[in-house]
Amino acid sequence: MPLDDEDWQRLENDYQRKRVRLPPARPVQQLLSELLAKKGYAQVQSAAQCAAAWRAAVGEKLAAHTRPGNVSRGVLEVMVRNSAVLQELSFLKVNLIQSLTKSVPEQKIRNIRFRVGPVD
Repeated sequence: MPLDDEDWQRLENDYQRKRVRLPPARPVQQLLSELLAKKGYAQVQSAAQCAAAWRAAVGEKLAAHTRPGNVSRGVLEVMVRNSAVLQELSFLKVNLIQSLTKSVPEQKIRNIRFRVGPVD
């Protein structure tokens, strides 16, 4: 039994109503950056870059007695082994901030807070 125009129209309307609408395709780069941000991998990578920049800024001798932490609101938190190291780094603070802003500009480091604590 052949379908008339009215039946075809109903079928077409039914198809249009039930069709699943897919969002437009997004670039893979955008999807990957969203995934990395969601899972926190970007933060791990930036922490590693910050740690490398810290070692380069203070030198290996002082880096052995320090552990850079998180950057929060432009303030880098650094754990130091003892108060003598803290005092030495406080004298170098301005130069360290300048070096870090050149090395890792995306972190927007504007200050450093030193705290005595475990470094290992």
